Amino acid sequence: MRGWVCVCCGRWQVSVERIAGRYLYRLAYRYRPDVGGVDVLGEVGTIAALERLLSARTPVTLADLRERPAGRAS
Repeated sequence: MRGWVCVCCGRWQVSVERIAGRYLYRLAYRYRPDVGGVDVLGEVGTIAALERLLSARTPVTLADLRERPAGRAS
């Protein structure tokens, strides 16, 4: 699974999946390791919708996201 993570703290994450020929962008927030867990904030089908979701639910923008390093599953 591909995706992006924010450069500020690494807790805001966007994963990308291809389902039935369409892309699904899933926005999630990963809690500190001592608390654990992930909160999925939304799933959208387009980059424009992802940008709107980011501005509505997070302090980060698309410009703040970087590609997740290879070999990093979470």
